[in-house]
Amino acid sequence: MAAEAAHVPVMTGRVLELFAPALEGRPAVVVDATTGLGGHSEALLTAFPQLKLVGLDRDPHALERSGARLAKFGDRVELVHAVYDTLPDVLARLGLSRVDGVMFDLGVSSMQLDEEERGFAYARDAPLDMRMDPTTGQTAADVLNTYEPGELVRILREYGEERFAQRIVKAIVAERARQPFDRSERLVRLLYDAVPAASRRTGGHPAKRTFQALRIEVNGELEVLRRALPAALSALAVGGRIVVESYHSLEDRIVKQAFAELAKSRTPPGLPVELPGHGPELKLITRGAEKASEEEIEQNPRAASVRLRVAERIKEADA
Repeated sequence: MAAEAAHVPVMTGRVLELFAPALEGRPAVVVDATTGLGGHSEALLTAFPQLKLVGLDRDPHALERSGARLAKFGDRVELVHAVYDTLPDVLARLGLSRVDGVMFDLGVSSMQLDEEERGFAYARDAPLDMRMDPTTGQTAADVLNTYEPGELVRILREYGEERFAQRIVKAIVAERARQPFDRSERLVRLLYDAVPAASRRTGGHPAKRTFQALRIEVNGELEVLRRALPAALSALAVGGRIVVESYHSLEDRIVKQAFAELAKSRTPPGLPVELPGHGPELKLITRGAEKASEEEIEQNPRAASVRLRVAERIKEADA
């Protein structure tokens, strides 16, 4: 349990505070769609004694470890090996039509970063894997070695917001023709050489953006999130809340747009009254995206990039 003890979930106090109006003092059900090592789940179950929690994760290793951490809560916990865009199927199997809360803590987990063999971290040489579920799907090496150059450029630009995508991909294509990629150290060296020195001095580690882009592509993270958010919002009971922690602008933009779409009126502009059935379904609880405090970032550097958004369902979802 050493990793679990060392794992510090981000903005836990604020998450509990924001969930409290939907969960406090009554039986309730929350879905932790990204259980990971179970830090947020444990905090929620401890803070709200009548809470039952459904925990999802695509990573079987994470579920095994969070299962041990949450065993003390007994039948208040149901853990499911699933990607979070399958939430409707999971709830249907469990006989749940509505839930009182949904939690998303997006991106790569502390455990995945810390386990060298997973290949998520560019600071250590490891197999180029990057699968959140290591039992299925293509690896980062597969992407590097088989994708057409134009597709690689698109991925680096869209998912990594990499300015030097064209020259990086040119180097990748030349290098893979000599020998296919299989480990991270060789890719990191290539990226260091491909990114101009001036950018290396001011733009952070030259591998950061490419590794992010590969990870997002390997796991289909943005497509999964685009499917999962409407499903989660539809499952919320009136008065239920959704809490989402994002760690880069691509994720946060998707969350912001999904919330905004349901938080606006569909009554045509200029009408003096709200048309029946056209009012907002959600209320935005946070003003914009909240960030972690300087004190938390100092104690937990992984909180530096978090963006927290929360919404509450205020009317039933339209059929």
